[in-house]
Amino acid sequence: MLLATINSGTLIIALPDLERALGTTLLQLVWVILAYMIASTVLVLTAGRLSDLFGRKKAYVAGFVLFGLASLGAGFAGSGTELILWRIFQGVGGAFLFANASALVTDAFPREQLGVAMGTNTMVAAIGLVLGPVLGGALVAVSWHWVFWFNVPLALAGSLWGGRVLHELAKPDSVRGFDLGGTLTFVVGLTGLVYGISRGGISGWADPLTLGGLIAGAVLLPAFVLIERSQRAPMLDLEIFRNRMFSAATGAAFINGLSRFALMFVFVFYFQGAQGDDPITAGIKLAPMALGMLIASPLAGMYADKRGSRGLAAGGMIVTALGLAGMTTLQVDSAFWWSALWLAIVGVGSGMFNSPNTAAMMGIVPVHRRGIAAGARMMLQNTGAVISIAFVLAIVTAAVPKDVLFKIFSGLASGLSQAKLDPFIHNMHVALAVLALTSVVGAVVSLLRPRSHAPRAAAVVAQGAD
Repeated sequence: MLLATINSGTLIIALPDLERALGTTLLQLVWVILAYMIASTVLVLTAGRLSDLFGRKKAYVAGFVLFGLASLGAGFAGSGTELILWRIFQGVGGAFLFANASALVTDAFPREQLGVAMGTNTMVAAIGLVLGPVLGGALVAVSWHWVFWFNVPLALAGSLWGGRVLHELAKPDSVRGFDLGGTLTFVVGLTGLVYGISRGGISGWADPLTLGGLIAGAVLLPAFVLIERSQRAPMLDLEIFRNRMFSAATGAAFINGLSRFALMFVFVFYFQGAQGDDPITAGIKLAPMALGMLIASPLAGMYADKRGSRGLAAGGMIVTALGLAGMTTLQVDSAFWWSALWLAIVGVGSGMFNSPNTAAMMGIVPVHRRGIAAGARMMLQNTGAVISIAFVLAIVTAAVPKDVLFKIFSGLASGLSQAKLDPFIHNMHVALAVLALTSVVGAVVSLLRPRSHAPRAAAVVAQGAD
């Protein structure tokens, strides 16, 4: 978790430097982020399935090794296209890490301690989010290559630690088989949808490639659901969604990714572009959101273990919505403490939501299905995150002159007048308002889960299903 969140923060803060060093287009720059996220999203269920079949420990350690090798290659990339390819390989390694992390934690802790365990895991994520942007600013000051190379020793340490400490606690799934058709359908469908959305704001919604991507997504994603219904060993086991707790919690996780993930992406360009900050300063300015998560996550986990997750998860989404709504008041010359306040509020809301929601979701799944359940959770949350970035990019880039956009995304906007920056700020406000409304929808979905879900009852349900 620490590796994943530090990597995310360091790279986002380095985007303006990458654009200048590699001469990338704006669309390539965005896809340096999206390529990794799509690869890890579309393969996380496959990774979860393979983990259930062959063992979580092996898959987890293999994920570290692949992530480290891909990070080494990314640091030697000579163009935007080459970097995107290495990011795809990073995403494959990330998929095996993401698909197994929450499953391993769930295996290791009894249900009545699972909220605290997940809260601790989320707290570590918050530490990574604090360190990532600041570390990214320092690494960029040396060279952008080190934004990737610093992952290598961390991945090596993680693989050695995992091989030495972890144990296989779950028996392999007895239902063998692999859903290649479903996997390919989902890969092409999600990639087409995200490509169409991300390209639309830059090249226009009537562009043939934009329309082609959107049509592919509209046709193939529903087809994926139909394919999964008829598979003996599906990539996405739709049976797990028959449980009301699991389906409501995964739906809320999807909306949480949709409403929150694009924030760091937006604020990097707000701080470095519109406000003219250097990478280290921008990284420090992003820290309040992670600090809010750091404080709220363990407390939320302890509360959920005693009183359930329903009200806490819904309340977290409402708090997040309030923070997002407050961000619509920010201007080019707004004082730092305003952005710090709203980012911290979003961080507290995220901490309130994440660990209780994950603990409730994973605690009700039978042991031998936790790999695929963890994969389903990550797939839906990351799908929301990927669409969030593409959607926000489409809004932010609409009706903003291309020369202004490139200066903002390259961190060279300090010489631009207030009038030239106003369209960007206006579009940022529109995007944040939409994200706030999305978070309110997430609160409603969170309330659809059962009213009470005590730890002991959950354990009985899991044993009965097992």
